[in-house]
Amino acid sequence: MQFQHETGRFFTEADGKLQAEVTYKIQEEPKIFTIDHTYVDPALRGHNVAEDLVNAVVDLAREEGYKVKPQCRYAVVLFRRYQEKYQDVQV
Repeated sequence: MQFQHETGRFFTEADGKLQAEVTYKIQEEPKIFTIDHTYVDPALRGHNVAEDLVNAVVDLAREEGYKVKPQCRYAVVLFRRYQEKYQDVQV
């Protein structure tokens, strides 16, 4: 699935309706993205869309030299479940 990106969020829409979104706050010193919200429309749940959204933030953080602080419940669980995958970026 392709996501649109605006500063502070990745998302996808269909027919003008939000389908899925992850939002993050940006801190410059130290360089941290704090993932504070994920949303996936019930019709898309079970297809790893939320994980893909979180990974979009993580990939951006890696590219730009940021760390990532998972704050929303989904991101916290994901980071715990896959500690090795995220250990290089997790605060």
